[in-house]
Amino acid sequence: MKIVRYMDGAGRAHHGAEEGDRVLKIEGDIFGDHTVTKKVAEVSRLLAPVEPKQFFCIGLNYRRHAEETHAKIPEYPILFMKGVNAVQDPGGPIVLPRHLPSTEVDYECELAVVIGRACKNVSRERALDHVLGYTCANDVSARDWQKRYGGGQWCRGKTFDTFAPLGPRLVTRDEIPDPNALRIATIVNGERVQDETTADMIFDVPRLIEFLSGSTTLVPGTVILTGTPHGVGMARTPPRWLNPGDSVTIEIEKIGQLTNPVVAET
Repeated sequence: MKIVRYMDGAGRAHHGAEEGDRVLKIEGDIFGDHTVTKKVAEVSRLLAPVEPKQFFCIGLNYRRHAEETHAKIPEYPILFMKGVNAVQDPGGPIVLPRHLPSTEVDYECELAVVIGRACKNVSRERALDHVLGYTCANDVSARDWQKRYGGGQWCRGKTFDTFAPLGPRLVTRDEIPDPNALRIATIVNGERVQDETTADMIFDVPRLIEFLSGSTTLVPGTVILTGTPHGVGMARTPPRWLNPGDSVTIEIEKIGQLTNPVVAET
């Protein structure tokens, strides 16, 4: 099933199931009991498909990305967090910080995993049983705040408002039996700047869930960003930073395209 979250004409948020060129309203909780009705939804605009309860992110999880940044292959997954304030909807703007100014804002296409059933200390073999589905994510990163001004922590550069676009839909795991066999790409202003497969992950999705659930409960609605492939702007010569007027598209096989314009904070 392909699940979207949308705003209706009265400004109310709902979930719906895409069926061809229409959306059918879902009643109930997508993380619990729910029913796909026959009622055609009134979609005013798309929202991020989930409102994250927890936001775990993995750094340096693609081999060729580690190589381009001259980083050592990690022994364990590198974990950082984003705030839920960072979530942005499909089509909503990525806002470049100006109050805490950044001149080095970067794109990162990522496969996002959405946990559907609570899990703790889950085995690798059972990890995917706890997944509701997958969506596209852009781990927007202010590299100057990540690398130089953040006191040694990545979070400041990763969690400005709008720095986590998600969408446009959540595809349930039955439609994606192997999340590590998907083409993933970033397109900036029509140019394909990242193009890889999720098979290049150092730690695959089951391993990430096994690791993150260790002595830690992953509640329904937990979103896991699984890392970005090579081709980030930071690693280019000269570096390629996002600027007002740019358009960024994250494209993942079997999920679709997530597109966001770039604007400056006013």
